[in-house]
Amino acid sequence: MKIIVASGKGGVGKSMLASSLAILISQEKKVIALDCDVDAPNLAVWLGGVTNWNKSKKISTIEKPKINLEKCNGCGLCVKNCQFGALSIKNEKAQINNFVCEGCQACKIVCPQKAIEFKKIENAQIDIKNKTKFGFPLLSAQLFPGESGSGKIVAELKKEANEFHYEIMLIDSAPGTGCPVNAAMLDANLAILVTEPTPSGISDLKRVLEVVNHFGIPYWVVINKWDINPESTQRIEKEFSGKILGKISYDKNIFKTIF
Repeated sequence: MKIIVASGKGGVGKSMLASSLAILISQEKKVIALDCDVDAPNLAVWLGGVTNWNKSKKISTIEKPKINLEKCNGCGLCVKNCQFGALSIKNEKAQINNFVCEGCQACKIVCPQKAIEFKKIENAQIDIKNKTKFGFPLLSAQLFPGESGSGKIVAELKKEANEFHYEIMLIDSAPGTGCPVNAAMLDANLAILVTEPTPSGISDLKRVLEVVNHFGIPYWVVINKWDINPESTQRIEKEFSGKILGKISYDKNIFKTIF
């Protein structure tokens, strides 16, 4: 069974809850924990500061273009057809800004001189801890600065996790509704959605719920820091009646315990 802990926005307590559930469930089931927030992974921090990873490997999930300047005649078709503004003409030759390029390969398709080739680059790293101090494995991925392809990195991380024997996979998703969230939710059996009683917390909960419903995943809602705004909490409980898994009080000591 794959359980994903997700949220529409960051900072609502998603990683805190994911780590707590992993520790709790591991007392009775064989658990594996995945940190799928590849842009800012921090599940290891919530699990006591994991160090001495058993395995770390760089992976490639994207290709970036390389321009053959001998073939390029500066016709500018690649520039006109790049939807991301990653190409320009300088000294009558095409040049690329790799920090803007999304790797869609439109430039390669339209180039009449066949001057553009795509080559794989290493854009992320997967770290594996075979056994945390709580007794279960942790897999985490980190997108390299300035790179893209976060959704595909999550897919590679989940593929790596399937090499382990487990009964419950706990997935700590990225916040929001983007590519890494969609990749994390794919083939999940249950979603636990974490929110907070604030306008943005409620609004973004509804946004991520659209993704959950798209995949047809059963879900529960957890209201974190419910006591900072009891009135908003009551509105959430009313709107999601029958879907509230629980509420968590605000407590500064939670943050003190992880440092």
